[in-house]
Amino acid sequence: MKTCNSAEWATPQDFFDKLDAEFHFTLDPCSTDENAKCEKHYTKEQDGLVQDWTGETVFCNPPYGRTIGAWCKKCYEHSLNGGTAVMLIHARTDTKWFHEWVYGKAEMRFVRGRLHFNGSKWNAPFPSMVAVYTPVKECDKCSLQNIHSWACGHCKRNRYLNGDYFTPKQDYEP
Repeated sequence: MKTCNSAEWATPQDFFDKLDAEFHFTLDPCSTDENAKCEKHYTKEQDGLVQDWTGETVFCNPPYGRTIGAWCKKCYEHSLNGGTAVMLIHARTDTKWFHEWVYGKAEMRFVRGRLHFNGSKWNAPFPSMVAVYTPVKECDKCSLQNIHSWACGHCKRNRYLNGDYFTPKQDYEP
């Protein structure tokens, strides 16, 4: 990435390392050979959107252009098929793709401050967030069907309702 006009923003390694310690990623579907965060990765030419992600724990920092909605949809669909996908995306809560494929479908972790992406002279000109898509399951306590484990007030993994939410300053500050 050489200018802020680029749709490609290479993930800061320390930021990735914190997420990787939690999720243990096996696939980076949006990378170059130079900036891949996982041994298994797909480049733009290989098009990670059309690849099979079955059995993978995915770290996805997609191009921040018009295709971002397709990447969010792919991550959501991966969770419906039993997979986990974690996205580093810009926090554009006013967009169609955000409301269709992130809001209510992923755990949202907002990053405090602006990230300094690898290869850039300046911090990002936009706020960032992490969207965590986890497999859909049934809650043992309330028997709700097709819910994500973080979305049910009964499930202990809920990072927002049980007080176990992350603190951006401590865990995700750039």
